[in-house]
Amino acid sequence: MLEAKHIVLQFDRPILKGINFSLKSGQIIGIVGKSGAGKTSFLKIMSGLLDPTSGDVFFEDKKVLGPTVKLVPGHPEIQLVNQDFHLDTYHTVEENIREQILYLPKKERDQLVNELLELIELDEVRTQQARTLSGGEQQRLAIARALACEPKVLLLDEPFVHLDGRLRSKLTNYLLALKEIRGTSFVLVSHDGAEMLSLADVIYTMKNGQLTKKGKPSEVYYKYKVLEEAKLFGAINSIKIKDKRIAFRPDEYSLEPLSTDEVVDLTFVNSLFTGPVYENYFLTERNEKVVLISLNTLKDVTKIAIKKKSSAS
Repeated sequence: MLEAKHIVLQFDRPILKGINFSLKSGQIIGIVGKSGAGKTSFLKIMSGLLDPTSGDVFFEDKKVLGPTVKLVPGHPEIQLVNQDFHLDTYHTVEENIREQILYLPKKERDQLVNELLELIELDEVRTQQARTLSGGEQQRLAIARALACEPKVLLLDEPFVHLDGRLRSKLTNYLLALKEIRGTSFVLVSHDGAEMLSLADVIYTMKNGQLTKKGKPSEVYYKYKVLEEAKLFGAINSIKIKDKRIAFRPDEYSLEPLSTDEVVDLTFVNSLFTGPVYENYFLTERNEKVVLISLNTLKDVTKIAIKKKSSAS
């Protein structure tokens, strides 16, 4: 459906280094990397808003033209929401959405506007000018504008950065519904890989302008070769046992060690109640920090066995 071939981008330094990428219809792909990895530039190239130094992007086997060729940059079936937002700042919230769907009959147009205002929880400020909104509200409005166009591909740059947990969950479920009902495809980029685990079908990691790893969410979370990449997806413990470095997630342990297990002696420090689980903090004999999650506090625990999990979904 959407394919990038040998994408290179260079200004005063290399930004993207020969990226190959493909997105299928009805697929959600996450790209995770630190700031400066090249994620935002890659999205702009795929949406036709930025020309690569070399390489091509194809949508349904037709080349996506960039701003040096196309008078009005962009592609009607590919919508990008990035940190610039591109709102009509002196138009109201409602007008910002409505003007994207003027081709619809009035009844359908009003219904979609109301649905999106309810989804992003901006109904109470629908008559305010966009310039008066907070940064988080502007981001939500930009997402609603993109959704109103009903694109075949939606590219989202740090889509959850200004959203609280409840609104993030609400938007996630809406995107999943669009995927199932309309076959909409999504590419989401973020510096926080944990945001992608419940949403993406496939996750890539990006570093220094290159895609360095690809896998299902469970694979990138539990099966990793580089500790730095593993840290992108949440807390991870790294300790030495008999001069061997062992890394494990906070849920990869047992309280009933066997003689054949990799056993760790621990000293309890404190527990933090987070709602669903406790985060329990310990120190090893080498003074290394360890965090374990559990349904109850582990204040009486002095020893665990490391139990690595498979990546089966």
